[in-house]
Amino acid sequence: MSETLNANPTIRNASDLPTRRQRTVSQSSRQNTLGLFSSTIPSSSYLTDPFSAASGSSSDSDSEEDPSSEPIDEQEIYDLISTISDPEHPLSLGSLAVVNLPDIHIAPLSPTSTSPLRTVLVEITPTITHCSLATVIGLGVRVRLEQALPPRFRVDVRIKEGTHSTGDQVNKQLGDKERVAAALENSTLMGVLRKMLETCQ
Repeated sequence: MSETLNANPTIRNASDLPTRRQRTVSQSSRQNTLGLFSSTIPSSSYLTDPFSAASGSSSDSDSEEDPSSEPIDEQEIYDLISTISDPEHPLSLGSLAVVNLPDIHIAPLSPTSTSPLRTVLVEITPTITHCSLATVIGLGVRVRLEQALPPRFRVDVRIKEGTHSTGDQVNKQLGDKERVAAALENSTLMGVLRKMLETCQ
């Protein structure tokens, strides 16, 4: 892992990545708009932005618990996993184009079912066709989604077809629940996954 196999991967600028997250302005820069008198003017509710998430009422938290209130879409899944750091490079999976918005699919568990259960399919694209850490990256994506999504979502992470020399073997490992459970009991591997997930927002 100390030797980088792909020393020059293609890197996308973070500002060019698709996201629904708002780029937040720091609290101190907002206060500086009042200038010299910022400490003398008391903060009032009428000075806050009525459209900001922080100034919402308590009824907003009730609607988050209702699974039918707002469906989770592909963009939200992308926002959850694009900030995972690559185990080999000091960059995110989104910046390296390992995860891409068009490669994320959400579908009902069964086409004829009215059940709220959904399958989230994420196809990852390794930076090189013989990436030795493709399984670890897939496992990191799987762990992140299983931790962040409600239980009604079933997570399926795969290598995008034709992008890895042993894609079928990696997909078999990522799809086997017993292998995934055994891998998550490995303390060394869990250390790598924790480091990858430290950058998640």
